[in-house]
Amino acid sequence: MRSIRASEVAAAAGELIRTVAEKLPADVLDCIETRLRAETDQNARFTLSQIIRNAEIAREYGLPLCQDTGCSVFFVKLGTAVKIEGGDIYTAIGEGVSRAHIDGFLRKSIVRDPLDRTTNTGDNTPPVIWLEMVEGDQIELVYAPKGGGSENMSAFAMLEPFDGPKGVENFVINSVENAGGNPCPPIVVGVGIGGTSEKCAFLAKKALLRDIGTRNENKFYADMEIRLLEKINATGIGPMGLGGDSTALDVFIEVHPCHIASLPVAVNINCHCARHGKVIL
Repeated sequence: MRSIRASEVAAAAGELIRTVAEKLPADVLDCIETRLRAETDQNARFTLSQIIRNAEIAREYGLPLCQDTGCSVFFVKLGTAVKIEGGDIYTAIGEGVSRAHIDGFLRKSIVRDPLDRTTNTGDNTPPVIWLEMVEGDQIELVYAPKGGGSENMSAFAMLEPFDGPKGVENFVINSVENAGGNPCPPIVVGVGIGGTSEKCAFLAKKALLRDIGTRNENKFYADMEIRLLEKINATGIGPMGLGGDSTALDVFIEVHPCHIASLPVAVNINCHCARHGKVIL
């Protein structure tokens, strides 16, 4: 059994938050640069170049990529051979979130009651934590903040089983078209298929953790990801919704077995920042 102090977890979570807020993931930046070289619309080319310049300034001066530093979402793998000393994993991560947003002067965006908008928690807590127990003596923290503009464009539907692949693809395309420029394209689109309503929504969000350019291991879904990416970029929504060829950077699909009478589908969208990062303790 390996012991890890709660204070270590808090410190690691806080440092991860600050890093993710300021540094655009390399795979995302590379894809935006590739889209810039291929973009045919002049206004879209200018917008993409400004997105790249924004990332450079944030990295150089240690500033957030976006003023909306998002709801703090963590995907945690906790080893069964790990003991947290001096606290628990939830409290430790919450402490890290609080420190990062107060000491790092990041925007605090969480209201205490969803229907009473008058009271901000003051430190962006509580975070949303998805915990998975795994074998081993390590803790893996994956941080993926979600800004309001992209999270508000989430969509979910219980399709009929006979709607099949075409129905799923139509739902995803319609969801992106309805979102338009609101989630600050070029976007990354996460799609969850199967499970139950809550599992499906979880899969859509977890899908956004994948690196740009990776494909689902199942060729059927890998081909669907490619088709959807092509169709979404053919909508002409373009960077920031101003038109062009670059509406999406990638589409990721995750699936789970489901009931014979159900076909749940969820869409979760990341803005062009597509912020995420990982640390292992």
